[in-house]
Amino acid sequence: MRRPYAHHVTTPAVAAAVAAVLAASSALAGGLIRAPAVGGVYIDAEGVVTAPPAEGSEQLRAAWQAGLEPAPADLQPLVDQRFVSLRGLNEKLAEVRKAGLPVPDEVRYLAGLLRVKHVLVYPPTEERPGDIVLAGPAEGWRVDRLGNTVGVTTGRPVLMLDDLVVALRAAEGANGPGISCSIDPTPEGLARAQQVTRRLNPGEGPLMAARRLEQAYGRQVVSVAGVPASSHFARSLVAADFRMKQIAMGFEPAPVGGLPSYLEMVNVGAVKGNLLPRWWLASNYQPLGRDKDGLAWELRGQGVKCLSEEDFVDAQGELTRGGGRDNTDADRWAGLFTQRFDELADHDSSFGHVRNAFDLAVVASLLTLEDLWTVAELATPQLAVEFEPEEYATPKYVATQASFLKRGAKWVITASGGVQVFPWQVADKSEESPQLAELRESQGAANADAWWWQ
Repeated sequence: MRRPYAHHVTTPAVAAAVAAVLAASSALAGGLIRAPAVGGVYIDAEGVVTAPPAEGSEQLRAAWQAGLEPAPADLQPLVDQRFVSLRGLNEKLAEVRKAGLPVPDEVRYLAGLLRVKHVLVYPPTEERPGDIVLAGPAEGWRVDRLGNTVGVTTGRPVLMLDDLVVALRAAEGANGPGISCSIDPTPEGLARAQQVTRRLNPGEGPLMAARRLEQAYGRQVVSVAGVPASSHFARSLVAADFRMKQIAMGFEPAPVGGLPSYLEMVNVGAVKGNLLPRWWLASNYQPLGRDKDGLAWELRGQGVKCLSEEDFVDAQGELTRGGGRDNTDADRWAGLFTQRFDELADHDSSFGHVRNAFDLAVVASLLTLEDLWTVAELATPQLAVEFEPEEYATPKYVATQASFLKRGAKWVITASGGVQVFPWQVADKSEESPQLAELRESQGAANADAWWWQ
């Protein structure tokens, strides 16, 4: 059987970009990488997001690794539970600031926590001040090929102080609109692309067709809401969205088996018009666990899922969202992505980072919703105001990459979508879990003087 015409073209980074990345790789502050190619994407001075250049990637990784401080020996082993005190963390940051020293990597990477699984609250007593403790699996760290700091053995991203601070400061505003990023073509670009698709001549060849379509679309627009667009938190959202679409549209093979590209799955013969398939990442949690007193909490569930719609585009570039169709090819691809998300997070740290961001947003919303700061009588001025997270190049645009199938007059064209989490909705659903009280009690006064323990 004859296969439908399929083609995609990537827009390669120019050679100068490699030199720029290599030069920027020396811009390290306390082990925090600030190069433009970090986290699986490259963001240039204009804010254009592209895939990082493949050339020199190993040299970059080695340069980034050299910028990390070695993890202390007692932080190296992989453990099921490591505990980080927010009171102790705040005091550690105050010490460093007073001494005029850079923040050490063990603080920047929150003692190597890989996820937040538990939130433990300790009201003040006569023996000790109040505290809030985050707990989860943890280990020592290294730099991976994408420029992310990940666990030595698991390859999953470690939590970052910067992301925690951004999540805490965004918590109040996240009630309602949530936190999101989106990468979307402009209406003008859609209209131009529709004109081009009507005039495409198969005899021109796929390369020429792809270039014409890319030119017609122009740059797609990146929008970030709920957190500063220049933050690492925002970069995590954009990188995960960008890399998800690279896999969906066949620009990169999935790093795990059983996840073909959308183009390999789509039934072009069933398409009744020009499609703009959209995918976006959303939160995927079960109800939180809590003890009867509301002092011990547990985050449950995978954390992230993929959702989809197949939009239809008319001749003027106007969108019809979803078109009223269910169980589409885009839905099937989103389901496969969700099923394999845990595996993907093991092989592509950009997906692990977005889950870490979701976890921290949920934790921050929980602390605000349940007024746990007041319960613990805990003030953390460093986390709340004084510590200054690093700023990155603000993502503004994505250079369009043409990826399409054609059969007769029907086309499947590039993707849009985004990442969206409503952390207050997650934090507002819980069920009692009595064993959490035992965990909280076992980690109480014995560790009152440490900022982390295990």
